[in-house]
Amino acid sequence: MVTLALRELCGVRSGDKGDISDLSLFADDDAAYEVIRAEVTAERVAAHFGDLVAGTVTRYEVPNVWALKFVLTDALGGGGPRSLRADNLGKTLG
Repeated sequence: MVTLALRELCGVRSGDKGDISDLSLFADDDAAYEVIRAEVTAERVAAHFGDLVAGTVTRYEVPNVWALKFVLTDALGGGGPRSLRADNLGKTLG
């Protein structure tokens, strides 16, 4: 088994709306997509962010563009204006 950093297989875009953050992973090719599809689960994303995400993590597969989209609820400390975090925007979670 080979261990690779996720950045070796895909790029990421992230954003936010209120207290919801979304992350999208875009694989470089079909083989990379199959690897991230198998390995990057909603449970693993939730574990990675730990207490930063108080709500659910939902994964959506977008195979036609080799992408996985994750929606993280209750993830930004109440959202931009309400959050006490130093950086309260979902764009930094990517």
